[in-house]
Amino acid sequence: MIRRTTVVMLVLALLTVGGARAAPDFASFQVQPFQPPTPAPAFALPSLDGRTVRLEDLQGKLVLIFFWATG
Repeated sequence: MIRRTTVVMLVLALLTVGGARAAPDFASFQVQPFQPPTPAPAFALPSLDGRTVRLEDLQGKLVLIFFWATG
């Protein structure tokens, strides 16, 4: 029983020491830090019926912009 307790204590000590290491160096992994999103710049585009639609006119609404290009 004493040997089992000693083994358990040794394992817990090793896990504690292993968890106390320095934080990983994210720069060496080429990980980019999270940047919170920024508001879209103001712009206006023509609609299919010829009217001009400004982004600020759509404030508070969900906007999906799909750019289509051919080459």
